[in-house]
Amino acid sequence: MKLLVATNNLHKLEELKPLFSEHELLRPIDLGIHDFNPEENGRTFFENAFIKAEALYHLAGRPVIADDSGLCVEALHGRPGIESARYGSNNGRLLSAAEKNSLLLSELENMKNRHCVFVCCLVLYYGPQRFLCVQETLEGEIGMAPRGDRGFGYDPIVYLPRKAKTVAELSQEEKNRISHRGKAAQKMAAILGITPIEGTV
Repeated sequence: MKLLVATNNLHKLEELKPLFSEHELLRPIDLGIHDFNPEENGRTFFENAFIKAEALYHLAGRPVIADDSGLCVEALHGRPGIESARYGSNNGRLLSAAEKNSLLLSELENMKNRHCVFVCCLVLYYGPQRFLCVQETLEGEIGMAPRGDRGFGYDPIVYLPRKAKTVAELSQEEKNRISHRGKAAQKMAAILGITPIEGTV
């Protein structure tokens, strides 16, 4: 089964591939769709995932999986949240992952409450008014400093007390089992295994 993924983020795509191992994942560019960058003006992870999935479906005419993910920090009232990819941007310049991590650490300096939640919403859109949605989370704490060189984004500063590791210190297999994106993808893959979706072959 071929599935079109509404992302240009290669890190996300590489994480999703083993989780959808029975399916061939395609990028917009694989279908000749360049510069796919819809305006994500939703107010929730679901709304932004839906915007991306619906927009790409209308361009490609085939079922689309879209991911919207982010990190919600309790002491920052849920920020960066849906703005995780654009957090701290200045005059249109996006910060690097290392810069965003440094910004978050500075904002939490001397704060005792460091609880955070990674959120991933996956939407499979396969026609007008026809879609599936799953959302999963991974709870942790913002560490005192970045640790680990695996993963991407905020992974080096999200510490998992039960593992005594940051997300960036997990193996890919371990991360896929417990992460927000891993759990959401496993649920979606299970749904695809029992639900015929027209146009995916």
